[in-house]
Amino acid sequence: MRNVFVIGPDKKVKLILVYPMTTGRNFDEVLRVIDSLQLTAKHRVATPVNWRYGEDVIIAGSVSNDEARAVFGEWESPRPYIRIVPQPREPEPVA
Repeated sequence: MRNVFVIGPDKKVKLILVYPMTTGRNFDEVLRVIDSLQLTAKHRVATPVNWRYGEDVIIAGSVSNDEARAVFGEWESPRPYIRIVPQPREPEPVA
């Protein structure tokens, strides 16, 4: 088996990917996950499946509607527990 570990600045493991020796690793997915981990740690959002940098994100469930309105303004809500907003803007990632 081959493993990929992402360790955060707090010295905690944030991600473990395990691949068989016969399977190559998907470097694009590793970069996507790092972008997501950095964004979600800073902005209290979650990234949906197959998210790419610059696409819409979901307001974290731990954020109340009142706080979300103050921080994000209005949002799209296909379900009461899913609040979709544009990704908070930051400098483009290097990758």
